[in-house]
Amino acid sequence: MSETKTLRVGISCGDLNGIGIEVVLKTFEDTRMMQDITPVLYCGSKTVSFHRKALGLDEVQFHGVQHATDAQPRKLNVVNLWEEELPLELGKPSGKLSEYSIRSLEAAVNDLASGKLDVLVTAPIDKHSMQAAGFAFPGHTEYLAHMAGTDSPVLMILVGDGLRVALVTGHLPIKEVAEAVTVERIVAKARLFHHSLQRDFGVSTPRIAVLGLNPHAGDGGALGSEDRERIVPAVRKLQEEGIQAVGPYPADGFFGSGGYKHFDGVLAMYHDQGLAPFKALSFGHGVNYTAGLPIVRTSPDHGTGLGIAGKGEADAGSFRQAVWLAGDIVRHREQWKLLTANPLQPQKKEKGGD
Repeated sequence: MSETKTLRVGISCGDLNGIGIEVVLKTFEDTRMMQDITPVLYCGSKTVSFHRKALGLDEVQFHGVQHATDAQPRKLNVVNLWEEELPLELGKPSGKLSEYSIRSLEAAVNDLASGKLDVLVTAPIDKHSMQAAGFAFPGHTEYLAHMAGTDSPVLMILVGDGLRVALVTGHLPIKEVAEAVTVERIVAKARLFHHSLQRDFGVSTPRIAVLGLNPHAGDGGALGSEDRERIVPAVRKLQEEGIQAVGPYPADGFFGSGGYKHFDGVLAMYHDQGLAPFKALSFGHGVNYTAGLPIVRTSPDHGTGLGIAGKGEADAGSFRQAVWLAGDIVRHREQWKLLTANPLQPQKKEKGGD
């Protein structure tokens, strides 16, 4: 994000009966958010108006457009994807309405791919309803990797309050985790984490803490052999490559003692091992970032919030941080590109020189 260009932020609307549109409206209720940001929400104007009225946010203005290229700066722009009034029931499972959530995500991603947007911020979805409506992916991360056409690994990184937590395995049933935690996967995810910390977060020499898989990191093999046979060799290989990885650390004591404060990033083995302590420490301010993609995508660290949808109780803090982080990552990527564009090559000394 440069001083002369506003960041064009594409926003998918998420679950229509959840708190996604509410946190978007609350985020841009403060017009100062749009000083350097042009938000482009993919939804239906009537759907946004319904949420605005139901939540008593009538003072929040938005500008309806047909295409992202029509978006105006210093306004909350809504690309009007559908004209009809939908049978919304805030707080209820969306069912077939998730078809519209899919339409919103697809339109935003297509515009991002064609250069009409700079970054993507996704509002929370109901994965079960989305899949029932024809969404063939476990979540946003897998869909974006598919759309990017990359066979390279992608990485979920949770960011907030100086804490960055990445996952070796993501949306995977716990019974499948141990088999999926291999030396190769740990090394691949750690390499990607290391590179993202440098390129996306501006950390020149990242220090990464690697968590164990079993209680007490296996306790020398008494509580499982995976830590000794897979994680230790992975850490050793990373160190041989010049990556400052340390571990495995028992997860409970590591977070409880504040050990994470001494590292630039923490690599957890599975979803809840990393996300449970992260959300305990940073809930309401955390951001989910997908590393390893050619595009920048962030999202708030919470779900659809059906239990509070329509009550005006949703906190927009996490969504606001997601917008800001997207801009920070764009800026860091620009700086990284400049720093690595033409690295100086060692010069051969001429004979007879000093």
